[in-house]
Amino acid sequence: MKELERDLGLPSVLAISIGAMIGSGIFILPALALKIAGPAVILAYLVAGLLVVPAALSKSEMATAMPEAGGTYIYIERGMGPLLGTIAGVGTWFSLSFKGALALVGGVPYLLLLFDLPLKPVALGLAAILIVVNVVGAKQTGRLQLGIVVVMLAALGWFAASSAPSAQSANYANFFGDGIGGLLAATGLVFVSYAGVTKVASIAEEVEDPGRNIPLGILGSLAFTTVLYVVVVAVLVGVTDPGSVAGSLTPVADAAEQTLGTAGVYAVIGAAILALVSTANAGILSSSRYPFAMSRDSLAPPSLSAVSERFGTPVASITLTGAVLLALIAFVDILEIAKLASAFQIIVFALVNLAVVAFREGETEYDPEFTSPLYPWMQLFGVVAGVVLLTQMGTVALLGAVVITVASIGWYLVYVRPRVDREGTARDAIRRQVSRSALTDVADGQSAPTHEVLVALTKDVGPDRERSLLALAADLVRPHDGRVVAVRFEEVPDQAPLTEEMTAQSSSDLSFETRVTELADEFDVAVEADEVVSHDTKHAIVNVAADRGVDTVLAEHEPLRLRSRLFGDPIDWVVRHAPCDVLLVDNLGYDRPQHVVLAGVGPYDPLAVSVADTVAGTNDGRISLWYPVDSDAPDQYRATVGEYQSDLSSLLSVPVQSTPVRTDGGRETRPDVVVRRGADHRLRSALFDERPAFPSPQCTTVTVYPTQSERPGLLRRLLERLVF
Repeated sequence: MKELERDLGLPSVLAISIGAMIGSGIFILPALALKIAGPAVILAYLVAGLLVVPAALSKSEMATAMPEAGGTYIYIERGMGPLLGTIAGVGTWFSLSFKGALALVGGVPYLLLLFDLPLKPVALGLAAILIVVNVVGAKQTGRLQLGIVVVMLAALGWFAASSAPSAQSANYANFFGDGIGGLLAATGLVFVSYAGVTKVASIAEEVEDPGRNIPLGILGSLAFTTVLYVVVVAVLVGVTDPGSVAGSLTPVADAAEQTLGTAGVYAVIGAAILALVSTANAGILSSSRYPFAMSRDSLAPPSLSAVSERFGTPVASITLTGAVLLALIAFVDILEIAKLASAFQIIVFALVNLAVVAFREGETEYDPEFTSPLYPWMQLFGVVAGVVLLTQMGTVALLGAVVITVASIGWYLVYVRPRVDREGTARDAIRRQVSRSALTDVADGQSAPTHEVLVALTKDVGPDRERSLLALAADLVRPHDGRVVAVRFEEVPDQAPLTEEMTAQSSSDLSFETRVTELADEFDVAVEADEVVSHDTKHAIVNVAADRGVDTVLAEHEPLRLRSRLFGDPIDWVVRHAPCDVLLVDNLGYDRPQHVVLAGVGPYDPLAVSVADTVAGTNDGRISLWYPVDSDAPDQYRATVGEYQSDLSSLLSVPVQSTPVRTDGGRETRPDVVVRRGADHRLRSALFDERPAFPSPQCTTVTVYPTQSERPGLLRRLLERLVF
């Protein structure tokens, strides 16, 4: 892969960043914001500049750690994963293209003050020239940008300095006439004025000494531009009659006419045209690097990452970006779409702040030369501020951002997902945190002994299966000298009264008690036999468990029939209402198991760990940790799962081995018993079971359901589902 040449120094970095901001933000938007907030538009520009600071700091930090072309896309993709990286890359690419097109179309009205020219053809011509300049090379682009910014700032400085003495204090009266709502709405509108401050990060791969020049360029240009915006807008408000420029297409020229005359108007026209052209130029330069970077990461076709041997620039990426820009100018209402782009820019800035948190909290190698102060409060402030601003953008803007997001997700599913198997730092950081919490729960759960187990026999299972259930229950209580209560539950129709005749013991009941007594002697565990007759077995099981205060209910579990799926499974009702843990057994026999498997997707349930450890320890056996693994699973996923299982092994009392299992049935040996966590009814369909993560083990399987108070919260389960 060819490298981009590092030939942009600090002056060019500052020029690109300042030029990317000083455009529509000062020459077009003040008139629109005045209609919303009145004189408070001055404060709106200051507030917007402050709200950009967290994203500016975050981008400065990540750009020094990863000085690569692509900027926002790179940071979000590396930190949050390919899906959000695709959304950020596509969305920001369109956003910058929209803003560049708006700058060109918005700049032409200033030109029309001098010449009678058609708007769109002139804008298309300027766009074509800038596209060619960007194809020629970034060095030439940086030099052109520097010249444009110097001339533009000189003209704006003359306007502000010469016009300030003419400002009338009466024009600032009723400063907050439109209230806080008006101020926030205006802040949301002018926020896009500062979007260009971080464009430098998208060309970080072409910046000399990025550890120094990128933070200085981003933060220096933000501070300078914020002051310039506030000063120029304050002068504009002060020298014009209240409301006279609200809604004007050329507000700064209108203000200059009142204070500087014809010469001032010409100077402002020149500055406006240069500013808006520079905004479009910076937009083409930076936005074209997004498809370039996405292509290098297989998120876009490989042709977009080709670098021209003649010019040293990504010609295909620039050409595609230029084509989008020309199409927008020719066919689309740019002003409305720019508002949509602004909403998405706010979302991207929020993701940038979250990406810094992901990198710092994750295990990926991350060594920035510049670090953001006040971490993580600065980043959290940026996220919250972004959410607040989004509420002020209007329904249309939010819907537009949703459309771009959905389209990006579609591209990810169709093109990216089959080609990319890596994941973001944030996902691994969350996975590690969830794993640590799970290990803490396991350690805490080991101090909770099982003293009494209720074996609920709801049908005649035969002596062999009956013995298996009692043997399992005996193994669970033996380490704590506990007791097993074996109860046969008989259900009679509701219309049949519970008479003494029905409660009399039958020969079958007596035979059952005799077998239980013999098994108690064999297992050397206290076992009590009983029979219960009721109209509703599931309620009877829960009532007996509550009356006796047992620690665990153990019962056989059969595959659900269609009627149970539609109208509810009685055992499932017991699971959700029992005052204790519930173990459901797919009973294929149980006789001193030596090989116990702990199976699960994600962190193993503490109750499942305890049951597996107890069963294996009682029988001098061993535990295998089964976990599903795909052949294309990311290395980081395998490493994190391996560390978690290693830490878990140290908490267990028996030998442990980790065994990856293919979902197609591949595994080493058939175990004696499998212990796994039961499905969470909050995350599954009522009609269809989840697809099993493992093939049928062809042995007794114990599915554990912790008591309600010990189950992880819904957010925890959702996080487990997301990251494992």
